[in-house]
Amino acid sequence: MIAKVIVDVPASNVNRTFDYLVPQELEETVKPGMRVSVPFGPRKLQGFVMELADEPSVKKLKKINELLDPVPVLTEELLRLGQWVSQRTLCFLITAYQAMIPAALKATYNKEFKMVTGISVEDLPAEAAEWFRHRERIPMDDLLKVKPTPLGLFQRLVQKNHLEVIYQMSDKVSKKKIKLVQALGTKEEILEHMASLSKQAVKQREILSLLLESGEPVVQRDLLEILDTTRSAIQSLEQKGYVQTIEKEIYRDPYGNRDITPTEPLPLTTQQEQCIRPVLSALEEERHETILIHGVTGSGKTEIYLQSIDKVIKKGQEAIVLVPEISLTPQMVNRFKARFGSRVAVLHSALSAGEKYDEWRKIQRKEVSVVVGARSAVFAPFENLGLIIIDEEHESSYKQEENPRYHAREVAVHRGEYHRCPVILGSATPSLESYARAQKGVYTLCELSERVNQRELPSVSVVDMREELRAGNRSMFSRDLFTKLKEVLSRKEQAVLFLNRRGYSSFILCRDCGYVGECPHCDISLTYHKRQHLLKCHYCGHQEPMPLRCPMCESQYIRFFGTGTQKVEEELARLLPEARVIRMDVDTTGRKGSHERLLSDFGQGKADILLGTQMIAKGLDFPKVTLVGVLAADTMLHLPDFRASEKTFQLLTQVSGRAGRHELTGEVVIQSYTIGHYSIDLASQHDYHAFYDDEMKIRRDHKYPPYYYLTLLSFSHPELMKVVDASEKSASYLSQKVSRGTIILGPVVSPIARIKDRYRYQVMIKYKNEPGLSEMISELLQHFQSEMDANGLQISVDMNAQNIM
Repeated sequence: MIAKVIVDVPASNVNRTFDYLVPQELEETVKPGMRVSVPFGPRKLQGFVMELADEPSVKKLKKINELLDPVPVLTEELLRLGQWVSQRTLCFLITAYQAMIPAALKATYNKEFKMVTGISVEDLPAEAAEWFRHRERIPMDDLLKVKPTPLGLFQRLVQKNHLEVIYQMSDKVSKKKIKLVQALGTKEEILEHMASLSKQAVKQREILSLLLESGEPVVQRDLLEILDTTRSAIQSLEQKGYVQTIEKEIYRDPYGNRDITPTEPLPLTTQQEQCIRPVLSALEEERHETILIHGVTGSGKTEIYLQSIDKVIKKGQEAIVLVPEISLTPQMVNRFKARFGSRVAVLHSALSAGEKYDEWRKIQRKEVSVVVGARSAVFAPFENLGLIIIDEEHESSYKQEENPRYHAREVAVHRGEYHRCPVILGSATPSLESYARAQKGVYTLCELSERVNQRELPSVSVVDMREELRAGNRSMFSRDLFTKLKEVLSRKEQAVLFLNRRGYSSFILCRDCGYVGECPHCDISLTYHKRQHLLKCHYCGHQEPMPLRCPMCESQYIRFFGTGTQKVEEELARLLPEARVIRMDVDTTGRKGSHERLLSDFGQGKADILLGTQMIAKGLDFPKVTLVGVLAADTMLHLPDFRASEKTFQLLTQVSGRAGRHELTGEVVIQSYTIGHYSIDLASQHDYHAFYDDEMKIRRDHKYPPYYYLTLLSFSHPELMKVVDASEKSASYLSQKVSRGTIILGPVVSPIARIKDRYRYQVMIKYKNEPGLSEMISELLQHFQSEMDANGLQISVDMNAQNIM
C-alpha cells in the first residue's frame, strides 16, 4: 500500500506528493487527511496523506515512520479546498493545509548533534568533547545559548563524519490532563481498608472516607486542598492497593468562569421577516445561494443570524459564523452562547495555542454545531455544513496578508457551493465589490433600512477644525464636542471617543532644523509611546529612547506632533477632571483578558468615557452610550490607497452606530480638517446608496475594482539594484504576454519603500478577463526561483490585492 504525501517544506521543487510505503501494521489505519512523520533526506518531517494507491511511481520507497493522528485532521472536502486555495492564491500546497489546522498541530523541528557510531569522546577536539562527557545528544538550541557559540565547530565535525544531526519532531502543544483519585473495591471493602489502617494514618483514613462519600473519583488537587494533606498520603494508599490515580483529559475553557443567561428568539420585524425568507428557503431546498444583508447599524442583523442557525441545528447540520477579529468581543460571543449554550466553539487570536487546539478538537469530534471565529474559522472541519455567515463582510481583516493570501468571503462561497448551503454576508456598509455583485443579481440583496423598534439613527454633526483654530481654540476637542461631553456627564450617561491611531503622538520633529525621527531599518517615522518614553517602529519593532536634544542640530526644540490616545486621555483629565475614562488601544489591551475586563467595566458603568482606536468601532452595544465623538475623521483619507474613501465612510458609519442603540437617543460629532469630502458628508447623512454611486463613478474612471480585478506583485531585496532589475524584467515579460485590455503599472517603489532593511518595489496588473494570468505568474516565479533560493530575492503575489501599501 502506497501513501502519497505532501511534506512540510514550502519550496517549489517539493510542491507535489511523494510516495511512501505504508508499514503493514498501519495499513488498516492510514487514511487521507492524516498527518504522518516521514523520512525526507536526513530529516524526519511532518506531512499530510493526500491519497492511497496500489502502484508506486518510483522503484525505491522509504517507509512512513509513524502516524501522528488517530483520525484525519483534514476532511476529504478540506483536502480539495486546499488544492483550490493553492491554485487561487499561487501558494504552496503545504502552506494552504497548514493554514487550515490550529498552530498547535504544526510540527516544530529540533535539531540535535550525536556522535557517529564508532567515534568516542577521545576522538573529538577538547571543546566539543566537554559537551559529550555526560550527554549522548546535544540540542542545537543549547549551543546557540552560549556566546561565542561552538556551532561552527560542530558543523565542521559533521562534515568530517564525527558527528551526525538528528532531527526531532514534536507537536507544539499537549492535551490538558487532570489527575483523579479513585477508591478501589466495594463499599464494604473500603470500610475494611479503613479499619485496617494504623491509628497514626489519620490522613489516609480521611482520604478513603471522602472517596467513599463522593462515590466517584475526586480531582487530586481538590482532595489535597480539602483535607490539607500531601501527595505522600495518597502514594501510601496506592502501594497498599486501596486507591489508584487516573489521568483524564479535559478541555481548556476560555469562557468557563462566566454566567451566561439563556435567551429566547425575538419576534422579527416585517423587514427582518423579508430578509430571513430567502435564507430559510435555500436551507429547505438545500441549494447554494449567497445573500447580502445590507442593514443599518442596530437593524437586528444578529437576530436573523441566530434564527437561521437555529433552523440549521434543528436539521442536524452545522454553521460557521465569521466576525472580524476586532469585533470578536466577549459581548458578541455571549450572544451566541446565550442562544446555543455549549454547542458553540470559539476561535480567535486572543486564545492560547492550547485553548485554540481544544476548541478545534470539539469541532473535529462533532461535539459542537456552531463555530464563531475570525478569518481562519472558515476552515472549521465540519462535514455537514448548513450555513456560513460573514458579519461585517466589508472588513479588510477577512483578507489574509501573508501566504496563503486567501479572502474568507471567497472561501466561504466556495464551501457553500460544495455543501449546497446558503452563505449570508451582512454589513451596514457592504464592500463595493459585494454590493455591485448584488446589483448584478450574482448575490441576492436584502435591505434593512430601519433600526429595530423604529429607533432613530443618531443625528450627526461635522465640525470644521480649521474654523476652531481660527476662533482661537487650540484644544483637540471642538467647542461643540466639549459642550456635549459636559452634558453627557451631567445626565449620568456615557460617551465613546474614537481616534483612528495608536501611541501618544505620530512622530517627533525638531522645530529648528526639521529633523523627523525615522526607523533605521524602514522608511517610516517612529511613533512616540509615552508610558515607556520610547520611539517605536510599528513595522519591524525597532525601538529607541526618546532623545532630549535633536540628533542633527543639538537643538532642544524637539517636539511631538499628531495626536495619540494617551495624549487625548491626558487632555481629558485636564479639562474634565471629574470624568472617569477607560482607554482601549493596543497598549492597554495587550494582556490576556484585558479587552474583556475593560469592556465589562464600561458596561457596568464604572467609567463615563470610553476612549479608543479601531477596536471600539464595531460590535459594541451599550444602552447608556448617547454620544460618539470622532476626533480625527480624515487620518485615513490621505493614505495612498484607492480604498481610502471607502474605508473612511465605513469606519465613520460603524462608529456612529454605537450611539443611541436603546431607549436613549444618540448624537455623533465628527471633527475633520477635510470638510466637504463626500465620504465624510455622506457618512454623516447615513446615505450608503449615494456614497456607492459616487465612489463607483470614480472607480470606473480610474479602472479600479469592482470594474477591474487587481493583482499585485511585490519584490524585495537588501540591495536596491537587485529589486529594480527583477521588477523591470517581470513587468516587461508580462507586458508581452497579457491581452490588449490588460494594464500593467510599474515597476514603482512601494508606498513604504523599505521595511526591515529590504528595498521594496511593486508591479500592478489591472484586468477584466485574463484566464492565463496564474500560469504566466507561475512561470515568472519559476524563472526567478534560483535567485530567490540563492541570494534572498523575495517575490510575493497577491491575486486579489486589498492592501497596496
